[in-house]
Amino acid sequence: MGLYEKLKAYGDSDYYGFHMPGHKRKTGGFANLYSLDITEVNGFDDLHHPQKDGILTKAQEHSAWLYGSGETHFLINGSTAGILSAISACTKKGGKILAARNCHRSVYHGIALGNLDAAYIYPQQECDLWINGSIYPQDVDKALENFPEAQAVILTSPTYDGICSDVEKIARIVHRRGIPLLVDQAHGAHFHFHRDFPQDAVSQGADIVVHSIHKTLPSLTQTALLHVNGDLVDRRRLAMFLSVYQSSSPSYILMAGIDKCMEFLETQGEEAFDRQVKALRQFYEDCRTLKRIRLMDENIRDGKKVWDMDFSRLLFSVKGTPWSGNLLGERLLREYNLQMEMSTVTYSLGISSVADTAEGFERLKNALLELDKELDSKMEKNQEITMTPPEETLTRPHIEMTISAALDSPLEKILLKNSCGRIAGTFVYQYPPGIPLLAPGEIITREILGILDNQKKGGVEIQGLEEDKQIYVLKK
Repeated sequence: MGLYEKLKAYGDSDYYGFHMPGHKRKTGGFANLYSLDITEVNGFDDLHHPQKDGILTKAQEHSAWLYGSGETHFLINGSTAGILSAISACTKKGGKILAARNCHRSVYHGIALGNLDAAYIYPQQECDLWINGSIYPQDVDKALENFPEAQAVILTSPTYDGICSDVEKIARIVHRRGIPLLVDQAHGAHFHFHRDFPQDAVSQGADIVVHSIHKTLPSLTQTALLHVNGDLVDRRRLAMFLSVYQSSSPSYILMAGIDKCMEFLETQGEEAFDRQVKALRQFYEDCRTLKRIRLMDENIRDGKKVWDMDFSRLLFSVKGTPWSGNLLGERLLREYNLQMEMSTVTYSLGISSVADTAEGFERLKNALLELDKELDSKMEKNQEITMTPPEETLTRPHIEMTISAALDSPLEKILLKNSCGRIAGTFVYQYPPGIPLLAPGEIITREILGILDNQKKGGVEIQGLEEDKQIYVLKK
């Protein structure tokens, strides 16, 4: 069976996805994609050289109006192209950048491409769920005092788990030093369109905000937006790098998908988001009867490790039970045809969107109730399995050299178990969400090896390691 046939069979099946893309394979009006697939013919503008009154210029201006941004660019190579362009535009070769350690790997790739010296800010640790909490504004302030040469600051809000930071306060701190704040808000493209979601980074004062509209909105995979505000970003330089990191033959189907998504937001968004929020509130209420499987709710903010959270992220914790999040995800898929977005040692994560249906939520609820009942019957009353929480959900490695310098160095492949004390020559990360546990140029420690071992024992797929448990390190 070829890829097309397999995709069609999957699309025709009753598999229900609580995962990206946000259209959930249910919305969209493109009948014959081949009939829409063109190049830059007369009358259709050019993404890299948009005409003053061109159709793409008007479409991007419409997007900027919807989000309230100063300027908006279509991204057809995903948020990754936007993040690479933002970092390149706001730093100089060999310069310095302050980055949240829990950023997506594309941020690290941008650091490598610019031969940048990076310092990291660490999020708070939400130990109850073993996830990364918010970035504290005071930590950004202190980091900038210790790293005054930073040319830009970049952070992720919300995280893959839906945790947000106080972007407005952080923006004020960063702007006092006359440098731009870049926010990877790939998973928060929907925030602007309903009062029950967290505040979006565009309105909070970030200078560049990247939105993956395909993640939580009805748009095609790879489609995203980059918003620019204020006068701290050289917009000519940014446009140049957007043309570098995006295809010179941008897909008109993807751009039309963005435009149709924006039309949907303007004409149907209010009703659609009201419907989604109502369904989510009912789903959370229904899940209160679960005894062993816990659905993270907005009360997590009471722990002070979390400034805000996106409750459209469905995070099901099984911590304290004999099950792992991976097992929960596997059971949901195998027995109920419910595909989650990601599973890890302690939880399974689902993504909801405006395309979800009441029937979809009902199906997930019933599956969880059945599995929870089974899990509860296997455990004695009020019995919980004690698990020792990790001191950190992120590593704090010693940086021996820049990522770029390490990637340019001669490498050798050795057994992971023999790598303690060596300098990493590759990225090592769980994907999704693609946050590096180890980056090139960092010392491999026993702590890092322990984290990797625990992740693998928990069934988490780690990328960046070679076959036979080997890793690339710098030659001695």
